[in-house]
Amino acid sequence: MAQLFILSSISLLFIGLFGVLTRKNIVKILIALNIMETGINLLLVAFGYVENGIVPILTSNESIMNLTKMVDPVPQALVLTSIVIGLGTTAFSLALAIRYRYNHNSLSIRASEEEEGVNI
Repeated sequence: MAQLFILSSISLLFIGLFGVLTRKNIVKILIALNIMETGINLLLVAFGYVENGIVPILTSNESIMNLTKMVDPVPQALVLTSIVIGLGTTAFSLALAIRYRYNHNSLSIRASEEEEGVNI
C-alpha cells in the first residue's frame, strides 16, 4: 500500500511540474502548483504509513511494548500545517493574479513580455 502512495505522489509531482513548465496562463500555473503540493503531502503521509499500525498514544504497558507498530504522527502534523499554508499562499497568489489581470488585461505571462518589447 505504501508503494501505491509513493507512486501516486510521484506521478502528481510530475504532472504538476509539467503544468508549471508548459502553461502560460497564471491560473493554470497556480493549479499545477497545487497539484504538486498535493503530491508532496501524499508523499509525506506515505513515509509515515505503517502497515497495521496502531495509534501513537501511550496509555498502558502494552502500548509501550508496541512502539515499532505505532504510526508516526509527525508527517501527519506536517501535512496539516502544509495544507493551511498552501491555502493561504494560494489565496494570495490568486489575488496577485487578479491584480496582474487588472494591470496587463491578460492572464498570460507573455502579456508582460510583449509590453516590454513595445516599450523598448
